[in-house]
Amino acid sequence: MNWHKTDLADVIAVIQSGSRPKGGVSTDSGEVMSLGGENISQQGGVKLRDVKRVPHEFYAAMTKGHLQDRDVLINKDGANTGKVGMFRDPGEGPASINEHLFLLRGDESKITQEYLYYTLLADRGQIIIRNRISGSAQPGLKTGFINNFPIDLPESTDEQRKISEILGTLDRAIDQTETLIAKQQRIRAGLMQDLLTKGIDEHGNIRSEDTHAFKDSPLGRIPMEWDVQELKSLLADVDPAMRSGPFGSALLKEELAEAGIPLLGIDNVFPEEFVSDYKRLVPPKKAQQLRRYLVRPRDLMITIMGTVGRCCVVPDDIGEALSSKHVWTISIDQAKYSPYIACLQINYSPWVLEHFAKDEQGGIMASIRAETLRTTRLPVPSRYELEQIESVLRSISADIVEKKALSEKLRSLKTGLVHDLLTGERCVTPLLVQAAVH
Repeated sequence: MNWHKTDLADVIAVIQSGSRPKGGVSTDSGEVMSLGGENISQQGGVKLRDVKRVPHEFYAAMTKGHLQDRDVLINKDGANTGKVGMFRDPGEGPASINEHLFLLRGDESKITQEYLYYTLLADRGQIIIRNRISGSAQPGLKTGFINNFPIDLPESTDEQRKISEILGTLDRAIDQTETLIAKQQRIRAGLMQDLLTKGIDEHGNIRSEDTHAFKDSPLGRIPMEWDVQELKSLLADVDPAMRSGPFGSALLKEELAEAGIPLLGIDNVFPEEFVSDYKRLVPPKKAQQLRRYLVRPRDLMITIMGTVGRCCVVPDDIGEALSSKHVWTISIDQAKYSPYIACLQINYSPWVLEHFAKDEQGGIMASIRAETLRTTRLPVPSRYELEQIESVLRSISADIVEKKALSEKLRSLKTGLVHDLLTGERCVTPLLVQAAVH
């Protein structure tokens, strides 16, 4: 196939912006869709949920900014300047853009709209766009950003369509995967709410007050079979079962080294997620002196300064690592309670959040006392029921993780293909579509 280098300006037939009425608009301030920067997704694409609208009269009076199917849109100013999307007409009548977007239409004899979209979305296109952003108070793009904008172009628009078809197939696969992820996350959130407050009966059914006995408790209504205990009664028989890291002269900043034992802090602890990015290391000899602060597999780690109350479970393969003064590390007696369920309760249960909020210490940074953690109340089902609840939630979580990995794999594949296909380094073949999907 024949390729040539050309300038973006030479293949653009229309570039224009739009407008909205003074005083602003909302989702119910008119009949005609009015897209803005908020409708262009960060990773490329157009979102048509909760679109703002302008009156028919205003739309009819606009001299520019009337949308057509497959118009390429680019955010022209603000923090997200350069975001790119393609408008697909949903068939709901006329549509327009506001003053913060450009719409671009190519010369159809030279370039297809889909190829134009992927050209601007590609890393190379985004780098050029970022270099064209001007202004400090309100950074943005001017219409002239398309000048001296080199692109590689197949002379055949049929070839352009084949390239776009492959990339579009990947886009659809990514969209479908992320739709499934969002759906499963909603299902998990609902399941978690039910399981952490109602549990599972002996037949594997989620309890309901209509069919099961419940009782009043300090945490509200809970199943009759459950108890309520403070966290201190669920601690493992180890010394110390609850500890924060070394304070003051016990470990000085200048004692940290480029190699050694990780010192875990706030940046390692996120809701349900342990981040193994070790930025602080303690020399082995010093770490030996601080062994009382070692974390154990399946310990809970809870942030007690800054963003208070983030909780994760220490992974089984942690090896040797120390906790810092900014986190509490708690060893749970696993015969009495599940660290995984405790982690979910601490992150999401309203009674735990309220308990922490009542005792947060002010000052430069929020903090939380050890006594507050010790007196945190948790609902306590039987160990068997805890295992059933954990199994259900871990199963759906594992499926979400698997689909997120697939989404990342597809995105990585797309990034490579965008570069290869839009520079002519890889030829288009029917087999590539199958490779992209599988």
